[in-house]
Amino acid sequence: MSALTVLLVFIAIGFLDTLHFRPALEHTNSQGERVYSVEVLSVLDIVLTPLRTNVEKTYSAPLATHLYTKETVDLPDGSQKRTFARLEFGGAHLQDPDTEHLQDIGWRAITGACLGLLAWCGLHALLCLSIARRSKNNFVQCFQAIWRRTTEIPWHAILITLAFIFILIGAIAMLAVHYHVLGTDKVGQDVLYLSLKSIRIALIIGTLTTLIMLPFALLLGITAGYFRGWVDDVIQYIYTTLNSIPSVLLIAATVLMMQVYIETHPEIFETIAARADIRLLFLCIILGITSWTSLCRLLRGETLKLREMEYIQAAHAFGVSHWRIISRHILPNVMYIVLIATVMDFSGLVLAEAVLSYVGVGVDPSMISFGTMINAARLEMAREPMVWWALLAAFAFMFTLVLCANLFADAVQKALDPRIRTYQYNNRQLNQGLSQSHAATATTQQAAAQSSITPVSADTVHRPPRQS
Repeated sequence: MSALTVLLVFIAIGFLDTLHFRPALEHTNSQGERVYSVEVLSVLDIVLTPLRTNVEKTYSAPLATHLYTKETVDLPDGSQKRTFARLEFGGAHLQDPDTEHLQDIGWRAITGACLGLLAWCGLHALLCLSIARRSKNNFVQCFQAIWRRTTEIPWHAILITLAFIFILIGAIAMLAVHYHVLGTDKVGQDVLYLSLKSIRIALIIGTLTTLIMLPFALLLGITAGYFRGWVDDVIQYIYTTLNSIPSVLLIAATVLMMQVYIETHPEIFETIAARADIRLLFLCIILGITSWTSLCRLLRGETLKLREMEYIQAAHAFGVSHWRIISRHILPNVMYIVLIATVMDFSGLVLAEAVLSYVGVGVDPSMISFGTMINAARLEMAREPMVWWALLAAFAFMFTLVLCANLFADAVQKALDPRIRTYQYNNRQLNQGLSQSHAATATTQQAAAQSSITPVSADTVHRPPRQS
């Protein structure tokens, strides 16, 4: 549940970045109609307005008050000096950064963490009140039930995860008003803002590509395993041929063809955003078409096993149609494989976007994504002094997203895979049997000790003494 909670936070950020609009301008045109800005913003942009608008000249380190590189500064006496200039927004409220910097950062971080913890306490109280209203218990009983882990939903794990998230968000929010928490890039943009904006692209590629991949894998995999014969041979030939082609080269060739079409037909795509969106959509389609083969192979093998089961043979004997057998018996019994593979492939697709953008065939460079951040950081790592925080931020966010997706996939597999459930059930029964056996042995020994009778093992043979 902790991994799912973090994933839901990422999904909420991506959803806020998906709600786009054009803000209305203050003035109107000559006809008195309202005029809208040409800039398209999202709800996340409005929430992160300080991060979006506080743009510096160039690089600055995380929580810094001065630029990362030296520049020529005009002194009050008219002379010039090469030094690290003060940032326009980062730490601008400090009179003496050398003495006030660390103290101000610590005070703001602690204040934000306390506010986040206070908000978490309010959420905890609302949750207890909601559970008490549904279960008709009082507040204290619900509070004890949550932390004694007696509720059906593991609320304690969710609340512990939310506590860390609220504390982290509170501390970052207090610091981000006056500092660049993760530094700035070459053009002075806040790296934290870029990292949060990259979540939407990762979620879109992972989700949309999976939705495109599923129909191919389900249809071809179940068809090949159920009908066998020449149908199975044709489908195997298709995905074997597709697997023999290097996926990176196939995706690169297709994306470059699409890029040529976009450049030769500028009248269709009027804005840069439209070109970037169509390239993103086409990239998802290509990834979906080339990623269905592994799931198709798994579904084919599972269908080959299921079609030999007794209830399938009985359905054939009663004259049930093939479509009804597939829809009523085959498809429901392979859905656990589909769910497990879908969640596990999601993290792989997020990493695939980063790799493709790194080699230059991913999303449009005008879009903010983890791949474009890593691609830009490639050159920044080679300069002197080295700019490391952009790469670290992209890696940290992407690692957290992929790790939570993998942990959630592992939990889904344990919950839905019948073999794992059977193994866990057998282990549970064995442990219960062993504990009952140990308890019975302990009871027997205790009773024997109380009656002053020495317990005798079963393999001990008592013989009468020999008479001389």
